[in-house]
Amino acid sequence: MDQRTTPLLPSYVGGRWQAPSDEGVPVHDAVTGAAVARISSAGIDMRAALAHGREVGGPALRELTFHQRAALLKALASHLQEHREELYRLSARGGATRGDAKVDVDGGIGALFAYSSKGRRELPNATVHVEGAPEPLGKGGTFVGQHVCTPLRGVAVQINAFNFPVWGPLEKFAPAFLAGMPTLIKPASQTAYLTHRLVELVVDSGLLPAGSVQLVCGGAGDLLDHVGPQDVVSFTGSASTAQRLRAHPAIVRHSVRFNAEADSLNCSILGPDAIPGTTEFDLFVKQLVTEMTVKAGQKCTAIRRALVPAELLDEVAAAAGERLARVVVGAPDADGVRMGALASLEQREEVRRSLKSLLGAGSVVFGDPDRVEVVGADAERGAFLSPVLVRCDDPERSEPHEVEAFGPVAALLPYRSTEHAVELAARGQGSLAGSVVTGDPEFARDVVLGAAPWHGRLLVLDADDAGESTGHGSPLPNLVHGGPGRAGGGEELGGIRSVLHHMQRTAVQGSPAVLTGVTGRWVPGAPRAAEDEHPFRKPLARLRVGDSVVAGPRRVTAEDVAHFAEFTGDTFYAHTDEAAARENPLFGGVVAHGYLVVSFAAGLFVSPEPGPVLANYGLENLRFLTPVKPGDELTVTLTAKQITPRENADYGEVRWDTDVTNADGDSVAKYDVLTLVAKEDR
Repeated sequence: MDQRTTPLLPSYVGGRWQAPSDEGVPVHDAVTGAAVARISSAGIDMRAALAHGREVGGPALRELTFHQRAALLKALASHLQEHREELYRLSARGGATRGDAKVDVDGGIGALFAYSSKGRRELPNATVHVEGAPEPLGKGGTFVGQHVCTPLRGVAVQINAFNFPVWGPLEKFAPAFLAGMPTLIKPASQTAYLTHRLVELVVDSGLLPAGSVQLVCGGAGDLLDHVGPQDVVSFTGSASTAQRLRAHPAIVRHSVRFNAEADSLNCSILGPDAIPGTTEFDLFVKQLVTEMTVKAGQKCTAIRRALVPAELLDEVAAAAGERLARVVVGAPDADGVRMGALASLEQREEVRRSLKSLLGAGSVVFGDPDRVEVVGADAERGAFLSPVLVRCDDPERSEPHEVEAFGPVAALLPYRSTEHAVELAARGQGSLAGSVVTGDPEFARDVVLGAAPWHGRLLVLDADDAGESTGHGSPLPNLVHGGPGRAGGGEELGGIRSVLHHMQRTAVQGSPAVLTGVTGRWVPGAPRAAEDEHPFRKPLARLRVGDSVVAGPRRVTAEDVAHFAEFTGDTFYAHTDEAAARENPLFGGVVAHGYLVVSFAAGLFVSPEPGPVLANYGLENLRFLTPVKPGDELTVTLTAKQITPRENADYGEVRWDTDVTNADGDSVAKYDVLTLVAKEDR
């Protein structure tokens, strides 16, 4: 395909597809070397693109609740699933095998599903996230504080690496969208055609509000010149580029939230117990080879340093070399191929240059940096490289801890002791991921606690968890991804943590009534609604935060306590033995079971007839505060604290503040009752 017939990829900005104003530069197939697309951002008004996100996308997203945004993420994930085969085929142009493509494509779609699920389970069906419990700020209870999180009013700008053209954009997009922020995607040039098709599928789905997502193909131009204090910038790529972007004048001037996930010299540590013949030894070798060859080693989480006991260095080298010899390199669609090409010829040359530096500290155990046998393709026209395993007998040399060859390359280093292994792990100056392969819990503990300050994530792999483990370098949307130091100092993923990264946390101070109005969640001390009707008789359509019922009193008798002990089998001495209970400094005599108190409270506040309340599905935050003795009288106050309608269901969740008091007005138990309530009268 020549320059005239190679497609020129448009950008998607301002709600339309816009072609660049020049001819662009070619992007080549990593396997054949042929031009597959041309890209350029010439003529794209970056200031206007950001303004479109802020003025169109942001307001539209902020009108939706967390649950509505989560539902859209799920629908989008389902839509993209229908197009996986097309994305797999495009991935092959970047040198990815089908297995590599699944890591990227399925991983990205899986992130959408994961954030959708977490958003529905862990965030309210509201536009404001209330964080933590109210903080009392005065003795009388009339002045309290509450942290609330609201969406930033800017754009989430993501600048991505070439190695994950689908997962990279989606794992950043999902938490930003869930938070209520629009996204602008700037993919790396080498695989921009795949991200371009991904965004086409997203736009064509028609699922997202206008302005939710934009795409700039080609260079970033003056994009960062126009970011402001409400924007968020996320970058994946080299540590040197991250350093340059972090120091950009606009980012510094406006204190823009900047998150970097950079390359890192991740390590895997073999425990001394994992000798040849053990499951853990085999797991270590298999994992090392997998990390070297999946996506041709082009993963920021891949193992670059394999730390092994000095006495096992020869055995590990031999076993890894034997397994690497079975790896077939070639065209992704050729039979038997397990490792494809690097993303570009330029990337291959960069890896070779890094290898030259690394070989100054060691020797090749397996592979040839300059030649490789390839199946189904031309080894020189395509960006193919042999897996290369380097042995560095002197682990104190600086090169293995400073030079990263971003490809199918790893170094074997010996360690003398647990402390030495931890010290070597820290020599990477900050890593995204590390792993410890051992069957010895004490060794695992010492290494994990010693290496943790230098790692974003640590996997401990053994015979027990190997069957379910997702592997050393597999990022999971519910766990932190990112790491300290060289790795970028960020936390790109991490469940709701990454959603809150796109929101402003604000401490609101005021009266309980004001905080109830601001948050939509009843705060103790705020007015309760008059008992015009038992709140259990009200469906969600009529129930309001603050609706309450006061029930009681009910006297607790000695016979009640004795019967409950006999009936339940809970004959703990504090409930059955007056003499022994009197010696207990907390009770001074027989007391009622805590669960008897909870049961009596339920008997007081429950409305027994069929009605809108469908089920009680649990208690949370239960605390027993004052002992209840025979003769005490209990009163319970139940208040609707939080109302969460479920999307696409005819019921919702109601959280009830429950306060059980004695005749003196002292709280004996406090907790939240959780119920499912119909939206309309049944």
